[in-house]
Amino acid sequence: MRIRATAALVAATLTPLALSAPAAHAATPATPYDFNGDGRADLAIGAPGATVSGKSKAGAVSVVYGSSTGLKSSTYKLITQNSTGIPDTAETGDAFGSSIASADLNRDGYADLLIGAPGEDVDGDTNDGTIAIVWGSKSGLSGGRTLVNHNQRENDRYGLAVAAGDFDGDGRDEVATGSNGMFGLNFVSGPFTKTGDFGGGNGGSFEYTSRPYSSSYGIEYLSSGDVTGAGFDSLVVHGRATGTDDAVTSLVDGRIGNFVDWLQYLPSGYVSAVGDIDGDGHADIAVGNHRETSADPSGALGGKVTVVYGGSDGPDTSRTPRVLTQATAGVPGTAEKGDGFGSGVSLGDINGDGYADLAVGAATESTGSVTVLYGSASGLTTKGAKTYTQNTAGVPGTEEKADHFGGRTTLLDHSGDRRADLSVSAPGENAGDGAVWSLRGTTTGPTTTGATSFGPSATGIPTTGSPGYGTTLGG
Repeated sequence: MRIRATAALVAATLTPLALSAPAAHAATPATPYDFNGDGRADLAIGAPGATVSGKSKAGAVSVVYGSSTGLKSSTYKLITQNSTGIPDTAETGDAFGSSIASADLNRDGYADLLIGAPGEDVDGDTNDGTIAIVWGSKSGLSGGRTLVNHNQRENDRYGLAVAAGDFDGDGRDEVATGSNGMFGLNFVSGPFTKTGDFGGGNGGSFEYTSRPYSSSYGIEYLSSGDVTGAGFDSLVVHGRATGTDDAVTSLVDGRIGNFVDWLQYLPSGYVSAVGDIDGDGHADIAVGNHRETSADPSGALGGKVTVVYGGSDGPDTSRTPRVLTQATAGVPGTAEKGDGFGSGVSLGDINGDGYADLAVGAATESTGSVTVLYGSASGLTTKGAKTYTQNTAGVPGTEEKADHFGGRTTLLDHSGDRRADLSVSAPGENAGDGAVWSLRGTTTGPTTTGATSFGPSATGIPTTGSPGYGTTLGG
């Protein structure tokens, strides 16, 4: 087992000082993705295949701001590595926008945005990777800095995954980063300021755990939330099993210095979301695995989602995880080979009843679909479940082959009415241009009345090449 703690990091890389006084903290940190502090979540849309100033696959992120009527694509911020105040320069293959996360890192009352560019070359090291912090403000996002990479010599494709939360229980946010190489998961500690030194951090190798992760694939996806109900965030970590491309998923407690010795393994999948489905104060975990059992033993015909309920010690072992496929009673549709059910998952309270609801993408079912299931005091229920496609009445657009509608989903309150709105991406729309849809949340679920859709051109991203707009969605 190998673990690198803060002291070793000091010797190995740039000294991670924690001597700067933290910035003045807002009384209440902003909710993630509320970049302008207006009480409404904004949507960050990654297009890592976007061409920027003639550089193919340099990558871009569009942020569409919320309003009293939901997302307004006419009010957006385009962010590339050529944008004023953003670190580095757009180069071929940077893949800026491959990962996205948000938190009020400097505690000024405005959420900040983290953007991964795992293809960035750093100091002559090809695909070393980088992560940019873009600062929120009253007028929205502007300016940024590079997040320190404490283990630069021993990882590559830094920014393959990123998440933020209070992982060590000190009351301040940390940033968790995924990469490949020896030390696939790293934490960067605050304080986070616009000019001061970063704090320390620690990182670990998953190559020697009881279910070893492949260092070649690395840590590919991260999500976080307060699973224990104790006021700190646990981290859900996705990778591949050594020697195969099968999924491995575990829950990490960042309070433990040698966290790789204390992993709690979860049902295996490639994406996840964290939220309180049953309202008991413990966040629950939805793990998506879109693959068939012939490709991944943990998969299912047509794909599946497994809901693991949270408890005071992490997963509640007294409750059997809830496995959902399109063959589950009450779930619309039919489980068929290649549907990709579980390709995108998100949790949020759509109907305002106090329970987190689940949106599940099936990106390769025909042209793609999204199914919504509801939370309740007894857990996730299939009662009232509904599936949406581009052929659903009121949903803009027309189904086309390989659209991958449902590739990613988010459930965020873009209007400030305390009900989450459903956003869905189809990164394959129009031969790889990509597009995003938004359906408002109501007391009876998402409504297609007033549903909107927009593509990369509407938010400043050219359609040269295949930008893959919506490959990642913030939230």
